[in-house]
Amino acid sequence: MKLHSWNVNGLRAAIKKGFFDYLRDEDPDILCLQEIKALPEQVEHSFDGYHIFWNSAQRKGYSGTMTLTKKEPISVRRGIGVEVFDIEGRVLTLEFEDFFLVNIYTPNAKRGLERLDERMVFEEELKSFLASLADVKHVIVCGDLNVAHKEIDLKNPEANRRNAGFTDEEREKFTLLLESGFIDTFRHFYPDATDVYSWWSQITRARSRNAGWRIDYFLVSDGMKEMIKDARVRMEIMGSDHCPVELELL
Repeated sequence: MKLHSWNVNGLRAAIKKGFFDYLRDEDPDILCLQEIKALPEQVEHSFDGYHIFWNSAQRKGYSGTMTLTKKEPISVRRGIGVEVFDIEGRVLTLEFEDFFLVNIYTPNAKRGLERLDERMVFEEELKSFLASLADVKHVIVCGDLNVAHKEIDLKNPEANRRNAGFTDEEREKFTLLLESGFIDTFRHFYPDATDVYSWWSQITRARSRNAGWRIDYFLVSDGMKEMIKDARVRMEIMGSDHCPVELELL
């Protein structure tokens, strides 16, 4: 089984940049999208062969998650029960026979860290939510988690030490999430890989210099370790300021 996750920075924009060519060529069994910035009625295209689940933000042109799956899920849940985040379409959970799949677009702490405190609340609520799912069955977490965990996960760690996405607070929350029973699948297979990133600033044209951050992830609960075959960061795929990340299950 092949799973992809991609922050498309606007689904309508991604469609204009070849999204359906990507979908046809890659043919993932499940595709999780973040920052779709769209309501269902704003996207006229069909997604043949997939069941489609939307969790759009109330605010138009902002945030939102979407999951495409070839196999119909047992159940679907939108949000984590916290209104301030749920109205932004931050979390979309699909239940399958062997696992829950949680598609996440974590809030950015923003310039000046103006949303850092709220981000910390999200992290705590999300961790509790994932723990409740893990009590039932395996859990796969994917999406734009808006944090570079280690110095190896961004090009210029020293220059970004107190910037959003690389604060001590955000990194510690990610560490605690892993310690609660999750595996960072890319680092599981490639613990020492360098210069592998999933997001590049458009303002500084950072992609041409590969001055990026690895902030998009597939995590799996510890009990799935023997079920994961490979994890990749698909840096060659264009169409957004992020690239897709991939997880292959046995």
